[in-house]
Amino acid sequence: MQFTKEEIAQIIDIAKKAGKETLKYYHEDVKVDSKDDDSPVTAADLAAHNVIVPWLEDFTPDIPVISEEGGIPDYETRKSWSRFWIVDPLDGTKEFIKQLDEFTINIALVDDGKPVLGVVYVPALGVTYWGAEQLGAYKIDPDGNEKRIFSNKSDRHDQLIVAVSRSHGSEKQEAYLADLNVKERISAGSSLKFCLVAEGRADIYPRLGPTMEWDVAAGDAVFRYSAENGEHDSPLTYNKQNLKNGDFVVGF
Repeated sequence: MQFTKEEIAQIIDIAKKAGKETLKYYHEDVKVDSKDDDSPVTAADLAAHNVIVPWLEDFTPDIPVISEEGGIPDYETRKSWSRFWIVDPLDGTKEFIKQLDEFTINIALVDDGKPVLGVVYVPALGVTYWGAEQLGAYKIDPDGNEKRIFSNKSDRHDQLIVAVSRSHGSEKQEAYLADLNVKERISAGSSLKFCLVAEGRADIYPRLGPTMEWDVAAGDAVFRYSAENGEHDSPLTYNKQNLKNGDFVVGF
C-alpha cells in the first residue's frame, strides 16, 4: 500500500491531535500507574490512544491496529497479517513524567515485516518526523516548514556521535561503546534517537536492552528512508511471535 502525501498529512494531523491531548497533562501532577511489566502509564498515554486508534480504524477499516495501550492480539490471530498499524500513543513516558520534552507520538504501518510508513511527532517541541517507502524521510518544524532529511551509514572506525537512551543505560551498552571511537554522546528519550540518526545529527543509535515493536517501528521507518538512494538496511523485524526486540544498533 502506497499512501499519497495528502493521506500522510492526515496521519500527521491525527498524531498532532493526540499530542495536543497529552499536553493537557504535561504540566500537572500527573498520576502514574504501573502496568504488568512495571512500566509506567499515565492518563496522557490513554488519551492519545483514544484519539489515534479509532481514527485509524475508520481511516483504513481493513487494516488491523496494534497499540501499546490496547489489547495485543495473540500470535495465532496476527501471524497471517501482511499489513497492520502499530502505535505507541506516548513513547517516552518516563521523560513525560519528568516534564522533559523528548516524548513522542509514534504511528507506523508495517507491511510484510517492515515499516513502510512512520510518523514521529514531538508534542512539546511541535516537531514532526516522517518517513515512507519510495518517498524518503522528512522533518517538519513548528512553523510547518518541511525539508527532506538524509543520513549515511557510518564506519566503525570513524569518530562517532552516538545517540543514547536517557533512561535505559546499561553496563552492556558501556562495554559496547568502549570498543568504539566515541566523539560525543547525545542523550535523548523515546524514538527521537532514530530521528537524530536519520537527520545526520548522530551517527549511530545502539539499544542494548529490551524494547517492543511499537517503541521502534515509526522511528525505524524514518531512519530506513533517510538514505540518499533507496533505503537503509535495519536489523529490526516485525510481527514476531514475541513482539519484544533484542539488542540492536542502527547507523552501521
